[in-house]
Amino acid sequence: MNVFLQLCRRNLLLFFRDKSAVFFSLLSVFIIIGLYALFLGDVVVASVEDVVGEHARFLIDSWIMAGTLAVTGITTTMGAFGILIDDQHRKYSNDFKSSPIKRGQILGAYIFSAWVIGVIVSLLGLLLAEVYIVFAGGRWLGFGSIMSMIGVMLVSVFSANALILLVVSFFKSMRAFSVASTVVGSMIGFITGIYIPVGQLPPGVQTVVKLFPPSYSGSLCRLIMMEKPFELANLPAAAVSEIKSVMGVTYSFGSSVVSPGASILILLVSGAVFFLVALLRFSRKNS
Repeated sequence: MNVFLQLCRRNLLLFFRDKSAVFFSLLSVFIIIGLYALFLGDVVVASVEDVVGEHARFLIDSWIMAGTLAVTGITTTMGAFGILIDDQHRKYSNDFKSSPIKRGQILGAYIFSAWVIGVIVSLLGLLLAEVYIVFAGGRWLGFGSIMSMIGVMLVSVFSANALILLVVSFFKSMRAFSVASTVVGSMIGFITGIYIPVGQLPPGVQTVVKLFPPSYSGSLCRLIMMEKPFELANLPAAAVSEIKSVMGVTYSFGSSVVSPGASILILLVSGAVFFLVALLRFSRKNS
């Protein structure tokens, strides 16, 4: 266990000491916030202002920040797994394998440290998101909502960690990994329905969004963070239901709306499946 913790500590230090790695793992988040602040914000606010009224900005700020937090878990864990690829590229992994350290401990340290990094950065992101929302005229989340957000983040980062581990299992070179990171960072905002509300996408694309597990992280975060602005707006239940459907706060298949419990289950089950497949791939690569 001591060796495992030392490996985890090493990976954490390597990530947080490399400021460029931290920056680029958050680049897609900065892009989303920049696009929202400079171009998309006023357009989206205007689209709901007639219905929501004076609380439209609070509602939309909460919507975009919730989606950004869902993306953070994916981009930061991918940046964290860059350490694994770099170790393979520099042949450090061969040194580890030739030592008495068990291979399971080596891979486990990469996985656990990536999860820890994802959680730390996500929690920091939550704090910054709240500061942004309050600065723009919104309100702080209540204690219960904060606890719910932390719980969602733990599950979301677990699922994202597993998905990225599976993606990483296909790469050995830093060049290929860098290209993959760029593609993921560019596409994640569209796939999770952040740049454009899900209800405004073509039906086929909406289906892709609903089948992509990280989308449910965004749904859960929005459900928690948008609860207060919906309450303040005092809208009819039918209007709230319509807005939630269009903006990806809730997803539905036919007439069945996916419940928060089902969303959490989707994240846990998909994460378990991704982990099993990824571990199987790594075991075959090391055999």
